[in-house]
Amino acid sequence: MNRVLLRGARVITMAPNRPDAERADVLIEGDTIAAVGDGLDTTGAEIVDVTDRIVVPGLVNAHLHTWQTALRGAGADWTLADYLGRVHGAVARHYRPEDMRIGTLAGALSQLDRGTTTLGDWCHNTPTPDHTDAALDGLAASGVRGVFLHGTPYSAPDATHPVGEVDRLSTGPLLSLGMAVRGPQLSTPDTAVADFRAAAERGLVVSMHQSGGEPGPGWTAVRDAGLLSPATNVVHGAGLTEEWIKILVDAGATLTSTPENELGQGHGFPVTGRLLRLGAAPSLGTDTDAVTPADVLSAARIALAAQRGHDHERHRQDTGSPSLTATITARQALAWATVEGARALGLADRVGRLEAGMQADLVVIDSFGPDPVAAALYAGTGDIEAVMVAGRWRKRDHTLLDVDLDAVRDRLRESAAHLLPYARSR
Repeated sequence: MNRVLLRGARVITMAPNRPDAERADVLIEGDTIAAVGDGLDTTGAEIVDVTDRIVVPGLVNAHLHTWQTALRGAGADWTLADYLGRVHGAVARHYRPEDMRIGTLAGALSQLDRGTTTLGDWCHNTPTPDHTDAALDGLAASGVRGVFLHGTPYSAPDATHPVGEVDRLSTGPLLSLGMAVRGPQLSTPDTAVADFRAAAERGLVVSMHQSGGEPGPGWTAVRDAGLLSPATNVVHGAGLTEEWIKILVDAGATLTSTPENELGQGHGFPVTGRLLRLGAAPSLGTDTDAVTPADVLSAARIALAAQRGHDHERHRQDTGSPSLTATITARQALAWATVEGARALGLADRVGRLEAGMQADLVVIDSFGPDPVAAALYAGTGDIEAVMVAGRWRKRDHTLLDVDLDAVRDRLRESAAHLLPYARSR
């Protein structure tokens, strides 16, 4: 079995009952973390010197539509209505299977480059099985750990999810399946219940968007059917009432915020603070490259700053001055991009923390600062020196491995040249 020892780093394990950061070595055996600590058995191990680096768990981007990567930056000034009209109302129907594959591959490689080792890939442009297969193939080819959340193009509210398509899909060792359903807000109550039940019967995470006003009757139907659970993932959560957020939290459901997109496009203010007041926390996603950068650390910083700003303003209104202490810590924000993301995707027993028995998914950050947690949270792509997934290096010395990046860029440009005119002509 291949053994690797990372020596000399400041390690942020994100594990309970351990320091926020510590000087420690990390021993990896095969695809698993064997130990974190000092004086570890190095017999037969490759020693990797990471002195003065920071080692953190692999980041988790819990919500991204990688199939839209070729549209990168096209919607920087789009509102939510613009995005829905241009992407789903126009350009999506012109996607070919090869566009799905290269968009997914390029998007997943970009995530690895930025330190994301686990990706919730919300794929809802699947008009044919060939489109679905091409997207899944691109995700597998990237080497990222992923949950392929099978979705569908927008359709009638009473159209149930095509579970036959889900059932025929097979995944590799790093990939698992979930269902990206239209959800209670966009479905009839009977359809919402049927989709939730289908996911539960298959033991799959069921994920849905919610940002279209107060909860509709489908939510009540799903709750009354007893189908809310830790496998329920709600993206955005805008429009949810305090009562409904509590119902979801009490059921163990997760909420994923995509803060830059939500603030910029008009989904609504991120649910961060409302979750924290209930003792819960958000996971994070970046949503779509068409509108915002797909950088989950940026999402963490934006979510942190937005909620701190909101808290300061409330304190100022109540007392006449801003708060004298931070209401949220940098470590909490880093947890949203690791521990909470793993929980949202049903992978909390495998990723999100560095401790014995967990998968060897980690990031080596070349960044200096007196506070390793802050240095990790503030890291940019250029600081991400190395990335490991399941014990295998996917990035070393600031360079992605085992991929012809020039060929990927060329195919992505070809796809963009085909697709962008449809996005602009609407």
